[in-house]
Amino acid sequence: MSILNADLHCHSVVSDGTMTPEALAARASGNGVELWALTDHDEISGQGRAAAAARAHGMKYLTGTEISVTFADETVHIVGLGFDADDPEMHAGLRATRGGRGERAREIAAGLLRAGIKDAYEGALRYVGNPELISRTHFARFLVETGVCRDTSEVFRRYLTENKPGYVPHRWASLKDAVQWITAAGGVAVIAHPARYKFTANEEFALFTEFKAHGGRGVEVVTGSHTPAEYVKYADTAREFGLAASRGSDFHSPDESHTDLGKLPYLPGQLTPVWDLLADRIQ
Repeated sequence: MSILNADLHCHSVVSDGTMTPEALAARASGNGVELWALTDHDEISGQGRAAAAARAHGMKYLTGTEISVTFADETVHIVGLGFDADDPEMHAGLRATRGGRGERAREIAAGLLRAGIKDAYEGALRYVGNPELISRTHFARFLVETGVCRDTSEVFRRYLTENKPGYVPHRWASLKDAVQWITAAGGVAVIAHPARYKFTANEEFALFTEFKAHGGRGVEVVTGSHTPAEYVKYADTAREFGLAASRGSDFHSPDESHTDLGKLPYLPGQLTPVWDLLADRIQ
């Protein structure tokens, strides 16, 4: 079952993507995706649309979200798959997590103003489909549009990472809370793109150990930001911790994403695909 074109990580206009759930479904289907999940940041209001669009294109579907958590003073993302999208505790938890984004966005804009960039908050809002989910990505798009930077990567490098003018840390949900919201709603929690976090080996070991202790069951092995060497590394990590392996492009936009929906390599062999744990949750 590792030879399955599953894409279980992408974003729509409901969070910080540029395409609707319906357009994403069409793109995924056109690229040969067989099993799909929409995983908007801290939000599940697009799930009904995504599931209906997946069915219309003949794809199998898993509910999804990507929850922001704070671990060792770093923002870590936990993907939830196959949960009940009507679960009230999940809705309440995600609502609380979204609550801090507006204040953070105004602080980002104030930092950018001190660096000579005016009207960044209003500019970022033009790119926001859901104002509750305003994020650094929306500021990055505004700075590219106004010619401050060539692309979003340059924006993050110059303005939106630690020790830069527009960087504002945020305390998200705890790792325990995120994993338990997902599992209590019948889903499987997955550590998203683990190579992206700037952890020491000891901190990464602590992340995986605590994640599993709270009931986490999966890790993204093949994802858009991983290199081939990192596929191998995190396949080994999955085996070491007894975790299932997931696969997802982390697609946001045709103009910004390095990896298109459904265009990743297949999972390495001798791993348990995360969808094997969710056979009864696939729609």
